Amino acid sequence: MGRRFLITGTGARVGKTTVGCALGFALKARGMRVGVMKPCETGCAEVDGVLEPADARALAFAASCTMPIDRISPYRYRSPLAPADAACADGLPEPDADHIARCFREIAAASDTVIVEGWGALDSRLTSSNGGRDFADLALLLGLEVVVVIGTRRGYHPAASRVLGHAKARGLNVAAYILCEVDSSESVVMPDESMPDLYGAQCIGRMRYREPLAKSIVEKLL
Repeated sequence: MGRRFLITGTGARVGKTTVGCALGFALKARGMRVGVMKPCETGCAEVDGVLEPADARALAFAASCTMPIDRISPYRYRSPLAPADAACADGLPEPDADHIARCFREIAAASDTVIVEGWGALDSRLTSSNGGRDFADLALLLGLEVVVVIGTRRGYHPAASRVLGHAKARGLNVAAYILCEVDSSESVVMPDESMPDLYGAQCIGRMRYREPLAKSIVEKLL
C-alpha cells in the first residue's frame, strides 16, 4: 500500500494547493499513479450551472489523475467559508465523512499514492452535526499522514504551533512541515535550517515564491 498524505496548513491561502500540485507532479514524474482529492472545496464559481472546483481541477491536472471530478471533489460550495459553515450558508447538505471515505477508497484502489488537500487548517470544521468533525478526524478516518504547509507571513509561528499541537493531541502522524513563501513582499526571510522542530515534526524545506518544489523536499518526504 502506497503512502497517503493530507496536505493541511496554518489557514487559508498559505499554499496548500501549490504544494499539493507540485508534490503530485513530482510523484507522477517518478512513474507513480497519483490519486488526488479535495473532498470539500468552498468559494466555487458557477460555470454552466455547476459549481466548479478550481483547486481540485489543478490537483488532478498536475498529477494526471483521471478519476471523475465528483470523486475527487464530492462537496462544493459557493460561500468561501469552512465546509460546515459554507453548507449552512448555501442551504446545502454538509459533507458526509462516510461518503468522502468511499470516494477516497475508490481513488486509492487505482493509485500508488494519494494526496488529499484539506480546507484551511487541521482544526477547520468539516461537519457540525453529532458534535462536529474537523480535518484531523478525516485524517484519522482515512489513515493519512499529515504534511503541514506553513505560510511564511509574519506571525506564522503561533499558527504553526497550534496546528502541529492539534495534530499531536489527536495522535496523527505528521510526516513533515514545509515553509511556503505565499507572497514575496510578506515572506519572512529565514534560512530553512534555522527553523526548529515543532512537536517532533521535521521541517523539510522551503518552497520559494513562484518556484518549483525542490527535489530535495520530495526526497525527504519520501
